[in-house]
Amino acid sequence: MSRSLSDADLERAAAVLGVDAERDGTLTRLALRDEASGRRLAVEVTRTGDGSEGGVALVKVYGTEAHLELHDCAGLVTSDELGEVIFFARGGGRVAGLVVEREAACSLYANVSERLLSADFLTVAPEVAQAAVVLSLSEPLFEGDWSPEGQ
Repeated sequence: MSRSLSDADLERAAAVLGVDAERDGTLTRLALRDEASGRRLAVEVTRTGDGSEGGVALVKVYGTEAHLELHDCAGLVTSDELGEVIFFARGGGRVAGLVVEREAACSLYANVSERLLSADFLTVAPEVAQAAVVLSLSEPLFEGDWSPEGQ
């Protein structure tokens, strides 16, 4: 898997979330709405570079009650079954993930030790187990000692 966000990655994310990707230069916007709950989210991804080869990105999520940012995002994982896209960043021995759901919900896991990702999930403290499981999905994105700062 690449260590950057390409146009194809963002199109895949839009498809999983059931929305169209709106583009304006290096900015891609995904507008989500869940009629049943009344929730709305706007996800904006701004990338370095022209998008054809990808680039490190800033991911912003605007909600009715919150504003979240994930800096130095360099990869994503999608799940059609769960209707989720997880944007990942990693550096300095820490991992962060921003989970965006088709139903216009969002979760953030930040500043999690990389060591936790390869731990036996049955032995970690219950309060960090969910972060460990979710963020472990990023491991294939970041093989070796790569980090956005090292590009």
